[in-house]
Amino acid sequence: MFTGLVREVGRVEAVERSGEGAEIVVAAELARELGPGDSIAVDGVCLTAVDTAPSRFRAQAMAETLRRSTLGELAAGARVNLEPALAVGDRLGGHIVQGHVDGVAEVVGLAAEGFARRVEVRPPARLLRYIVEKGSVALAGVSLTVAAVAESTFSVALIPETQERTTLGELAAGSRVNIEVDVLAKHVERLVREYVHNLPAAGAGEAGR
Repeated sequence: MFTGLVREVGRVEAVERSGEGAEIVVAAELARELGPGDSIAVDGVCLTAVDTAPSRFRAQAMAETLRRSTLGELAAGARVNLEPALAVGDRLGGHIVQGHVDGVAEVVGLAAEGFARRVEVRPPARLLRYIVEKGSVALAGVSLTVAAVAESTFSVALIPETQERTTLGELAAGSRVNIEVDVLAKHVERLVREYVHNLPAAGAGEAGR
């Protein structure tokens, strides 16, 4: 589990693709904290470190992960947001992020807003129902607060700290970013749907009274 608070921006050193997936080598200082088998979020995608060194780690991404996220577009030199898995006792400063990306969203607009930068994002249509004003969403692994929701888009505001410490400061119109919606919203929807489906039909049980 993660919180969406990026610890470091790493740099992709190599991507080796095959029909089964890809192996990704990332240079990062926090690699010294990792061991084989540890989880790390790369641009919001939970991956397992399979090999580590003091200044880099190697992780594997299966074909499904490459299809559902921007990791399939990575190339050597790309900058990626990194967050190690949450440890017991760590501060939960963002929100509950699983690293299970729901899809890829597109940036459709940017505008200055005081010292912040407002970013308008179009998510896959099936995800918009999980996004609510002042709720939480993770973009490229960064925990953000939803500023506004429109018919097919939503907006977030990036403070200077977020722009400087993550790759979100590099966003432009047309940029594609991994999106993970609030897992609590998905669970609530599933529970409510099951409850509604199991309700007796109107008038059921009335006969014979």
